[in-house]
Amino acid sequence: MRGARLALVAIGRLIAGASAHAQTYDPSYPVCMQIYGPVGYFDCRYASLEQCRFLAVGRSAACVVNPYFTKQPSPRRSRRVD
Repeated sequence: MRGARLALVAIGRLIAGASAHAQTYDPSYPVCMQIYGPVGYFDCRYASLEQCRFLAVGRSAACVVNPYFTKQPSPRRSRRVD
């Protein structure tokens, strides 16, 4: 019985101690570069896929569309009727 209790405590600590990952996408830019390697990460600072692909040449990386991009509303123009 004591072994089962210790096992439950150990499992609980493992689950509670698991690392949490923050959002890696920047919602300000529509395109991200996913860099592969021992420490993979997303670099979201590209305005277009062409710009990202140009900078990804020769690297172990891929360009992806940012799923968290929030499109900025365009300023409204008032129409004047003369």
